[in-house]
Amino acid sequence: MQKKLIFSLESFIFLAIVLIFLWGFIAVMGSANFFKTLMATAHDLLLNTVFFIMAVAVLTGAFAGLLYEFGIVHWVHLLLDKLMRPLYGLPGVAAMGIISTYFSDNPAIIALAKDKAFISHFEKWQEPLLCNLGTSFGMGMIVSTFFIAQGGKTGMNLLPAVVVGNIATIIGSIVSVRLFSFWTKRRLGSVHKDVDKSVPHLRDVREGNAFERLLEAMLDGGKTGVDIGLGIIPGVLVISTLVMMLTFGPKNPAVGYQGLPYEGIALFDKLGKLLYWPIKALFGFDSPQLIAFPITCLGSTGAALALVPKFLEHGLLKPSDVAVFTAVGMTWSGYLSTHVGMMDALGYRYLTSKAIVSHTIGGIVAGFSANILYRFFI
Repeated sequence: MQKKLIFSLESFIFLAIVLIFLWGFIAVMGSANFFKTLMATAHDLLLNTVFFIMAVAVLTGAFAGLLYEFGIVHWVHLLLDKLMRPLYGLPGVAAMGIISTYFSDNPAIIALAKDKAFISHFEKWQEPLLCNLGTSFGMGMIVSTFFIAQGGKTGMNLLPAVVVGNIATIIGSIVSVRLFSFWTKRRLGSVHKDVDKSVPHLRDVREGNAFERLLEAMLDGGKTGVDIGLGIIPGVLVISTLVMMLTFGPKNPAVGYQGLPYEGIALFDKLGKLLYWPIKALFGFDSPQLIAFPITCLGSTGAALALVPKFLEHGLLKPSDVAVFTAVGMTWSGYLSTHVGMMDALGYRYLTSKAIVSHTIGGIVAGFSANILYRFFI
């Protein structure tokens, strides 16, 4: 760790920013209402959103565990093998990275990248691309299942919107990986290594008979879901609480602030109105407040999902928005909080800025594609 002087300029700058930030809320809401709303919102998010997302993650984790254990994932890998090179410029085994992150989260692809048998299929310039490829599909199953479940709760059929969102994610991921490959080829293209182009025909399975393997795979997968659910708690409670208070105003404008959950200063509403036409042109949002979702995805998709029930409660979401949310939620699944660590783990920290720029563009393309595809086909 680095060492800094106890009294440094950044300490005073940070303190000034915090005081200005707090003043922005307290001047509008009052100190008592601000702190009461802050705690009440975090408490409500924990009980009614985090545990719901955790339940979804446990079920999808159990299902993913079964798909891995009984070889279905490997079948999908073989089916996708012939598509990966023309679409992404990557070997077929890279499809395993898509599948692993889709059923879990962004860093899952790092475990594959550390596998010598897996990484032997890649040339040097292709190795950093695994970061953007995996991040494009992080939490895909959880995001998709969450939105389908929200449709069931509200009486809407959101399955077509979720399917369109998944297709748009593929488009955004291709853009992200291809853009990033432009820089990796320039930096690493002259360095080649012998590449293993064979496709593995054996897979690891658990000990025991089929029933014992089924139980173990299901329970181990469920435990992964619990880990994901626990892992999103800080992001949801910290980021979503602040985002909620920046998104909505008082519940009853005639009465004013009462310290109720989800009351705030409606800053995103004001910003959204300033950026209304660019946002509508790209994503088709009719409500300025919806800009909060893609912004929150940059740090935590779990926190962004926590915004959705409130959007539905206020009647702000339409199916085309769900398609965009699905695409952006997967492509931008917390990449600002994971990209640096993932690139460092891959050994290409010096390419992090290029990876982030490429992925930012990929996410915008994914959201735009979802908007266009939904309106054209649905």
